[in-house]
Amino acid sequence: MRCHPVFLIALVVPAPGMAQQGPDPEFKPKVQRRAYVGPGPIVAIDEAHGNFHTMNGRYRPLADLLEADGYQVRANEAAFSAERLRGVQVLIVSNAAATSANVDSSEADASGPAFTSAESDALRDWVRGGGSMLLIADHAPFGSAAAILGERFGIHMGTGFVADPAHSETRPTFLVFSAENGLLGDHPITRGREARENVKRVVTFTGQSLSGPSGAGVLLRLGDAAVEAPNRAALGKWTSATAEAERAGFATPAGGRAQGLAFTFGKGRVVVLGEAAVFSAQVVHVEEGGTQRTFRMGMNVPGNDDQQFALNVVHWLSDLLPPR
Repeated sequence: MRCHPVFLIALVVPAPGMAQQGPDPEFKPKVQRRAYVGPGPIVAIDEAHGNFHTMNGRYRPLADLLEADGYQVRANEAAFSAERLRGVQVLIVSNAAATSANVDSSEADASGPAFTSAESDALRDWVRGGGSMLLIADHAPFGSAAAILGERFGIHMGTGFVADPAHSETRPTFLVFSAENGLLGDHPITRGREARENVKRVVTFTGQSLSGPSGAGVLLRLGDAAVEAPNRAALGKWTSATAEAERAGFATPAGGRAQGLAFTFGKGRVVVLGEAAVFSAQVVHVEEGGTQRTFRMGMNVPGNDDQQFALNVVHWLSDLLPPR
C-alpha cells in the first residue's frame, strides 16, 4: 500500500516546504454531560482497510472522547461480515485505502477500491437491519477508495480537493461552516440534546465534496464559491492563480454540494463526512518562506465546536437524538 502521512499534510497544506504532523499532547477530551454512566454501546473504529485514521493512531483523541462519554470503543481488524459486525452499534470507517487484497493487482494503488463488493453488501445489509455507520472519506485518494461503499448508500464522492475563498480562514482550504454564514445545517446533530450542546461553528481542512440520496440532511453545505480541484497540483495552481479565468482551468464548481450528510437507511443511520481531520486533534509544523509555522487541526482548535460535533454525530448514530 502507498498511503503515507505525506498524503494528508502535503495536500491539506498546499504550500512550499515539508510539513510534520503529530497528535496534540495537550488535548484532553471534555464531556459536559456523560451519555452513559455504565458501559455504553460498542463503537468499532475500522483499521482493516489500510485506514489512515485508526483507533490507536490519528483517531486516538476521538476514541478517548467517546470513552469519556461512556462508549465502549474497539478496533475492527477484519473484513466486514454479518458475523464480524454482530454486537457493534456504531461503525466508524475513516480514510480507508486500497490494499492488494482489494484489487486485482499485487501492486495496489491507494485510490483503488478499499472494500470488496461482498464487504460493501454486508455493511449495507447491516445498516439496513439497524446498524449505524460513520463513513469518512477525505480528499484524493480516499474518495475514490471508498466510492464502491458509498454507492451502496447513494453517496457520490467528488474525489478531489475542496477550497472556498469566501468561507474559510487562514487558507482557502480551511473551510468554515457556521450558523453565522449559513453553511451549518439545522439538524438534531447540530442542535444536540440541550442548548449547551448546540454546534455553531465547524472547521474542516480541505477534504472532498459529497452528494447523497434524496432527503438526506445536510450538516455541512459548501458555499456558492466552493470549488474542487482534481489533484494536488491543480489545487496549488488554483490557489496561486490571480485571474478568475485562469483559476477556472484548475477546478470545477462545488457550490451546493456538501461535506457532511446524515440520513436514515432502513432501520439504521448513516453519517458521511468528506473530511477526516475535523475529528482528530493534531499539531502541524510547516515551513513557509523560510519561516516555521505551527497550527492545530481538529478538535483541539480553540473557538471551534468540532469536538461537540463529533459527540453529537455519535449520539445521533446511537439513537440518543431523534432521526430528524
